[in-house]
Amino acid sequence: MTDLTDIPTCGASLATERPAHRDANVLRWVAAYAASMVGDMVFYLALSWAAVQNGTPAQAGLVTAVSAVPRALLMLGGGVVADRFGPRKVVIGSDAVRCATVLAVAVLLFVTDPGLWLLALLAVVFGTVDALFLPAVGALPARITGKDQLARVQGMRGLAVRFAAVVGAPLGGLGVAVGGAAAAFALAGLLIAVSVPLLISVRMRELPPDDATGAPAAGEATAWRDLVGGLRYIRRHRVLGPLMVAIALGDLGFVGPLNVGLTLLADERGWGASGMGWVLAGFGTGAGVAALLLTVRGRLPRAGCVAAGAIIPGAAAIGALAQAPGLPVAVGTAVVVGLLTGLSGAMCGALLQTQADPAYLGRVTAVGGIVSLGIAPLSMPLSAAAIGVWGTGPVFAVSAGVCALGGVVALCAPGVRRAELPG
Repeated sequence: MTDLTDIPTCGASLATERPAHRDANVLRWVAAYAASMVGDMVFYLALSWAAVQNGTPAQAGLVTAVSAVPRALLMLGGGVVADRFGPRKVVIGSDAVRCATVLAVAVLLFVTDPGLWLLALLAVVFGTVDALFLPAVGALPARITGKDQLARVQGMRGLAVRFAAVVGAPLGGLGVAVGGAAAAFALAGLLIAVSVPLLISVRMRELPPDDATGAPAAGEATAWRDLVGGLRYIRRHRVLGPLMVAIALGDLGFVGPLNVGLTLLADERGWGASGMGWVLAGFGTGAGVAALLLTVRGRLPRAGCVAAGAIIPGAAAIGALAQAPGLPVAVGTAVVVGLLTGLSGAMCGALLQTQADPAYLGRVTAVGGIVSLGIAPLSMPLSAAAIGVWGTGPVFAVSAGVCALGGVVALCAPGVRRAELPG
């Protein structure tokens, strides 16, 4: 199924000769990923700003949310495409399309004012291409380094995400301040463009024979059979199946409180926007420390137990956040939430990477992406409605219980509980 003709032969031990954080080939991939993620942050800020300037708040909300629909609906298909044709081709092609689309819209906004329809179309196209890009970028690490380095790469990827979150919003705001939405879109397109030559320069390694033949070659099976086969593979896997359930429960309990719930909590306690920013900064700091730990260490013993065990006290901290007597305590609690949930998330990601046959990694990544980007956001409006009825304390407590249930599911699954990272 995976097209290996686009993977140059670089020797059996391409990236295992040195740790991933000292491997120039891996660092090029991380740099490309970081540039693309910063571009994404700038893009979504520019899209929100342009939508607000061209329509009502309700219309702006619809435009900014519409990209999630094709991404959620088509991501499984994107995983099939990545596994069939090789993630390298798909990542480079989809990133190039993303870049060209955003730059084209920037030019149109410089010369005319096409209105909301263009922004909505841009959001749909961007979300559709993301459905290809995200599974493919998740399948790449197994082809640029050895399994013993995949946990470290996951930590490096987490650091790139944190970097994008810190840098992307100020850059987008600067672009809007200098030249409006058109300038911000142009900046986003240029940042994504930086990632394309970096991705082209990343060398791929040959998959081991067992991994390269983990599924039929393209043409031997229909795309539908590939899709069903991937889902069946995950369901029957002693680690991946229960791990996906644990990830889904963890995200469902986490996303609501740490997004809309935190906004309502800050308003209720009188912390204001700056206070909410401090709490979010605390969470980001904790999550960044967890990613850095995995980057430096490369491997933690008893990975399955760590992934499952960290989420339970992390969930308790989520519940405690709503009971914080003041802003300093809330910020400290948020650091704990970020550290524990960040550690659990990074370990879950590393286990997905190391436990899945690379021939299925596109589809495995796609299922994980649907859980995080498609199912979990559904908790946000439910959390907001529930807080309006019962208040922040009970809703944060229930969310913490759902999140902790993910850890319980993982601990009760022998495959997850005994899972180890290669070392």
